[in-house]
Parts: sequence; structure tokens; C-alpha cells
Amino acid sequence: MPAAMAEAGGKRHGIDDLLRVMARLRDPDTGCPWDVEQSFATIAPYTIEEAYEVADAIARGDMPGLKDELGDLLLQVVYHAEMASEQARFDFADVVDAITTKMIRRHPHVFADPALREAFVKTPMWERIKAEEKVARGQASAEASLLDDVTVALPALTRAVKLQKRAAQVGFDWPNLAPVLAKAEEEIAELKGAIAARGGDVGGLASVAVKEEFGDLLFVMANLARHLEVDPESALREANAKFMRRFAKIEAALARDGRKPQDATLEEMDQLWDEAKAAEKDA
Repeated sequence: MPAAMAEAGGKRHGIDDLLRVMARLRDPDTGCPWDVEQSFATIAPYTIEEAYEVADAIARGDMPGLKDELGDLLLQVVYHAEMASEQARFDFADVVDAITTKMIRRHPHVFADPALREAFVKTPMWERIKAEEKVARGQASAEASLLDDVTVALPALTRAVKLQKRAAQVGFDWPNLAPVLAKAEEEIAELKGAIAARGGDVGGLASVAVKEEFGDLLFVMANLARHLEVDPESALREANAKFMRRFAKIEAALARDGRKPQDATLEEMDQLWDEAKAAEKDA
């Protein structure tokens, strides 16, 4: 029993308790008015938000926080399953059965034939099994694109990587890192050209060409991340955290003089930034 549970000395709740709680919340007569009003569409944004909060807790190494965020994410699954059950579509047990069956089916090297382990690692067996599942469900057709089922709802950088991975499975890929870097330089040059065509570094809305070239550059950077085996979303989150950390040090340094960033010059803040950066490297 976990220490926190032992200290509390209370009942340890299980998944059945959570299912009962959700059913009670959704009861049209005695439930929570807010919960009763919700639908798949209104809950979907919370589901996405909770997945991001799980990722954030992991990135921060916050294990107590991760426990809570995983609970919030589980609640989302239970919420959707309860609403589906109310419509006699499926229930939570169906969700559990479906994912369990899928994991067993997609891991034949674990649950069926250990001799397939090497083939699983060296070949796109996972994707082949998924393709076979689509055919069995009648979702595949001769006209379907290899990229059709890469969901649009993913963050754009993550989706770019998945699209590129899918295309790479049929040989549409750069053979090594060098041409990817060259392509990135080409896209930077094209972006500079689009900026120059609109009159240089001026304010106002970006032109269609600038936006397009900027998108192309981001797409190439996602490809570069894939070749480097770097998760671009994770890398950008870490860069965001680093920026916040160093900017906070600028604010703290100025506060010691009774000032705020808006009271300082760009040159002063650049100097403080460099000092914060150097301090991190020396730590």
C-alpha cells in the first residue's frame, strides 16, 4: 500500500468506484448540472489539455504531479465511455477489451511467436498489422492515401513528423542528414527572398508567400528532428522553459535595482541574458 494511502487510513478506490462516480455525475436527475450538459465535443478539448499536462509533469520530473495528471487523463476516458454507454454505443469495458485485444494482436512477437521479435524490430511490422486492421474494418480502399489516417488533430510539428515517417516507409525520404540540412538552408534562403519581396523587415501582416515559406521551413525542421531522433515538441517545450528561466533572471536582476524590464534598455537586458546563460553553463 502506498505511504500516502497508509497515512490516510481510508478506503483505496478502484476503477469501479470511478465508473460509479462518473455515472452519478451524469445522472440527469441527481447529478451535477455541468457534467450532465457535456457532450463528446465539449469534453474533447479537456481530453487534449489533460494529455499535455501529463507530458508537462513528465518533463518537469514531477512524479506526484504525474500521478494526479494521469488520474485526470483517465477521467477523460471514463467520461467519454460513460457518454457512449448512455447512447448504447459502447461502455468502459468495451474500451478496455478493445485496447487489450489490439495490443495482443500488434505484438505477435510477445504473445504468439517469440521468433518474430527480430522481424518486429527490423521491419515495419507494426504498421503492416495496422494496415491489415484497416482492411478488416473496411476502412482501406484502392484510392486511399498512405497518409490519410494521420490525424489532423495532432500538434502540427508532431503531425509533420508522423507524415514524414509514413512516407519514409515506402522509400520517400532523404538518405542521410546532409541533404536535410541543405534543404533547411534552401528554405531559409527562400524565406529571406519572400521577406525581401514584401519590402524587407517591416511590420504588418505577413504575406501569403512569407507564411508559406515559413511553413516550409518548419516542415523541414520537423524532418531534421526526425533524422536526429529528436522529438520536436519536447525540444521546443524545453526551449520555452529555458527562455522563461533566463528571462526570470533578467527580471530578478533588475528588481534588485528597483526596476522592471520596461525600465531597461535592450542592451542591458541582453547583457543580463548573457550572464544568466553563462551562469547556467557554469553550474
